[in-house]
Order: sequence, then structure tokens, then C-alpha cells
Amino acid sequence: MQATVYRFDPETGSGSVLTDSGDVLPFDASALAHSGLRHLRPGQRLTAEREGDRVIALTLGTIGAHERP
Repeated sequence: MQATVYRFDPETGSGSVLTDSGDVLPFDASALAHSGLRHLRPGQRLTAEREGDRVIALTLGTIGAHERP
């Protein structure tokens, strides 16, 4: 799903995202572990993988051939 960084604490690597459906979901440092990301900024667009009420993985979203830049 697509989401926007809502909050990010660089000391703990945790924060929350706002999904396109309006849900605010928390994440911890493990959600960034395999993404290669080290820092996030509020307003940054990401692809988030959700499990229950938590985000378990975050990656940078990319524009596909079917989307406009």
C-alpha cells in the first residue's frame, strides 16, 4: 500500500505513516532493516507492507509505467 511518513525518530528508527485510506500506522526499526533506508522525512512517500495494525516493511515507492510522474 502507499503511505506518507507522518512521524520519524532517527534515534530509534521508529515512527508512523499515514496510509492513503487515512489510517495512521506505527512502525519500528525492523520495518526499515531490509530497505536500505536510514532516514525518513515527514511527507516522504513510501510503499508500506502491513500486518494487522503495524507496518512491517517500508520501501521507496517508484513511479511505474502506468503512472504519471
